Amino acid sequence: MATNQHSKCVIIGSGPAGFTAAIYASRANLSPIVIEGPQPGGQLITTTEIENFPGYPEKVTGIKLMEDLRAQAMLYGANVISGRVTAVDFSVRPFKITVDNSTTITADAAIISTGATARYLGLADEQKYMGLGVSACATCDGFFYRKRTVAVVGGGDTAAEEALYLAGLASKVYLIVRRDKLRASKVMQQRVFENPKIEILFNTNTVGLFGNEVLEGAHLVANKGTENENYYDIAIDGFFLAIGHKPNTEIFAGQIDLDEQGYVKVAAPSTCTNIEGVFAAGDVADPTYQQAISAAGTGCRAAIDLERYLIEHEDINQ
Repeated sequence: MATNQHSKCVIIGSGPAGFTAAIYASRANLSPIVIEGPQPGGQLITTTEIENFPGYPEKVTGIKLMEDLRAQAMLYGANVISGRVTAVDFSVRPFKITVDNSTTITADAAIISTGATARYLGLADEQKYMGLGVSACATCDGFFYRKRTVAVVGGGDTAAEEALYLAGLASKVYLIVRRDKLRASKVMQQRVFENPKIEILFNTNTVGLFGNEVLEGAHLVANKGTENENYYDIAIDGFFLAIGHKPNTEIFAGQIDLDEQGYVKVAAPSTCTNIEGVFAAGDVADPTYQQAISAAGTGCRAAIDLERYLIEHEDINQ
């Protein structure tokens, strides 16, 4: 397979981390190549309105925010390529990145910013009401549900945290738990149990959502498969998934060190991975915060780490 392009810097992924890294790398005259991936803009493009990203006091749609970041990166010289990375080889120098099984890009250094994908229940209704009542981020979207009724799906610490966060905004929070107990830590369980706004629905599964144009409620089943099986509906304005995220790292397995959940391991406080010259930024290396602004911050750090690496290894990468 012929090599089609070469760059000092290739950025795999195009969310807030990827485009912020591209802005910094471009201003350092590295002429980065950004490979957008199958979902240009990352998870933010599924968010209707954003109020917590600095610089947008009148709030902004996820699509608009990512369009602005993309335009800024390109303004300073980033080369944005649409396509899916289908193979990487970090065992050779320069690194080899294959796009759509046809184009090979070589690079002296690389930034992984492929993000993470929220886990969903798999209901068709989830996509139907995405951005119209369905969300996978209470911190991002909870503000829009002040004094309204919402539901959170999940039984772990993340679900408990999101239920408590939403309880500070909403008038009522249902916590839908498919098991007969919470998996959250004891302290989180106690906080949830003691919050008068939170009603826990144990042994309950969501089987559908409903509403005219926007979400209005959920179809539930309690004690499924038992003699006490009971189907019923609840009226809600928001439906929040809190059953975890899946980092988009399959293509790097076996080359980049990953943790138990599949997130890229970095040598904090740097963004260095186990392979010299490969860095990681954004949600792909962050199982904790997963916010656009924190992803953008690590994108900045990754670009600076990469620039310093290239300066220190200038003789090797010529």
